[in-house]
Amino acid sequence: MHDEDKILACVDRSHFAETVTDAATWAARRLSAPLELLHILDRHPEIGSGKDHSGAIGFNAQQALLTELAEEDAARSKAAREQGRIFLNQLRERAIAAGAVAPDVRQRHGDLEETLVGQQSSVRLFVLGRRGESAETTQRDLGRNVERVVRALKKPILAVTEQFREPRRVLIAFDGGGMARRGVELVSKSPLFQGLPVHVLMSGKATRDGAKQLDWARTTLEKAGFEASAALVPGDAERVIADAVREQEIDLLIMGAYSHSPLRTLLFGSKTSDLLRSARIPTLLLR
Repeated sequence: MHDEDKILACVDRSHFAETVTDAATWAARRLSAPLELLHILDRHPEIGSGKDHSGAIGFNAQQALLTELAEEDAARSKAAREQGRIFLNQLRERAIAAGAVAPDVRQRHGDLEETLVGQQSSVRLFVLGRRGESAETTQRDLGRNVERVVRALKKPILAVTEQFREPRRVLIAFDGGGMARRGVELVSKSPLFQGLPVHVLMSGKATRDGAKQLDWARTTLEKAGFEASAALVPGDAERVIADAVREQEIDLLIMGAYSHSPLRTLLFGSKTSDLLRSARIPTLLLR
């Protein structure tokens, strides 16, 4: 399989994996790109045997215990690989049924962030869930790995919610900055969005050149053959965007992500994370 510019779907053993697979399959079809489903196994699973190994023991007993623990670890690892293989094959069949051509499946031991960073030279688009396996038993509305992974990557990331349907209307959150302008240019050139109406929305404080920037965005999209509209709506960005998504029945949001440092985010919060929590639709994050 030639994996240059592939769509890489990050899946785990949760019900969110089906949504990620559906979104990645849609993107692969639209972009005529190869699809890979990647399942990462924890390199150091924190799993105990439930036995008490404390206390002073003799050399022979210690060697026997180490051998027993090694065998238990090997058995757990083998079982995890086999369960992962079955899980991935089920997702592969789902992708094929939805129109994917010969999707690849891979399973690796390691850290999520390190693995994805190492893959990104051959990736055109990452697809991941906003929540994953660890979030199924919590009340978190944003998975613990999302910000860390998005900050580490330089390629576009499609972060999906619990349900996915093929987008029919697209919204670009636009602030006139360099990343937002690159987003408009990306949309105008990408087969991923061809034929979809695109609305460009600027919110927050009004700026002196806001109208000019919006006109540039709308004109750029129209020249590329898109049905495009643009609006400047003063007010809190999170509220304005959420209102626009609901009122205009938007299916996919595009925005720049985590432009500030982690320290600033720690002190003042993250607008990206706030928008991801409030927008209940798939979001294409640009870096």
